[in-house]
Amino acid sequence: MDNGTIERFLDAAWAERGLSDNSLKSYRYDLLRLSKRLDKRGKTLAAAHREDLLAALAAEVQQGKSARTVTRYLSTYRQYYRWLLREGAIDNDPVALIESPRIGRGLPKALTEQQVETLLAAPDTDTLLGLRDRAMLELMYATGLRVSELVNLELANLNLNQGVIRVLGKGQKERLVPIGDEAHDCLNFYLSDGRPGLLGGAQTDRLFVTTRKSGMTRQAFWYLVRRYAVRCGISKKLSPHMLRHSFATHLLNHGADLRVVQLLLGHSDLATTQIYTYIAREGLKRMHEAHHPRG
Repeated sequence: MDNGTIERFLDAAWAERGLSDNSLKSYRYDLLRLSKRLDKRGKTLAAAHREDLLAALAAEVQQGKSARTVTRYLSTYRQYYRWLLREGAIDNDPVALIESPRIGRGLPKALTEQQVETLLAAPDTDTLLGLRDRAMLELMYATGLRVSELVNLELANLNLNQGVIRVLGKGQKERLVPIGDEAHDCLNFYLSDGRPGLLGGAQTDRLFVTTRKSGMTRQAFWYLVRRYAVRCGISKKLSPHMLRHSFATHLLNHGADLRVVQLLLGHSDLATTQIYTYIAREGLKRMHEAHHPRG
């Protein structure tokens, strides 16, 4: 019974808010996990009371889940029970009086500009894969794309004449992002030599392809970024998303307007972008301490 209701909720969430596949998978996982816990108490999701949900959350904490993860679970519960209330499936929202755990502000981790330069130079551009990898890394750093946005790009999204890409972001919202000269040149080399060589006559709409003649996946790109990080001696645990963080941080360090960065990143809320100002501020402090005679 719970499974069917969960799927209807996910369909409604996709239709109303255009959630990504990853967000829908996360919602499904959280609700099925809760459903199993409630089943042990002889309850369904719709029949759960506040104390049942508190017990489920307490069990998660006892199993070692972090405050951030528990907060995510609670956020999923809120969305689900608000939907049940709107649908008339329940009379009272059991989550309404449950407070979220307090969590500290986590700052995104960014690379230094020198580390980015080293990483971008790591691929061997005398090879087909190296041309592709260099183009992907350059484009991600030049535009601040999310990993899913990068790997899902199609040829039709790219306009080299105007130097922009059309990106379909969260909530199915489109934005135009300039790609810059370096990324433009790398994409030109990849499109003229790398991509045709990798495809070997095969056809696909995807911009970035693999030796299997299909589109690059998020997991494959994650792997290649980590591999290049090891190759060029970057010790910090590097993820593709860190290039997005570096893009935003370096723009702000060089005087970019916060609202421009918000538009480029595709953030719907300026507050989401403002977190990068903390990183930029810390970088300016370190520069002051290192170079000012009274630092």
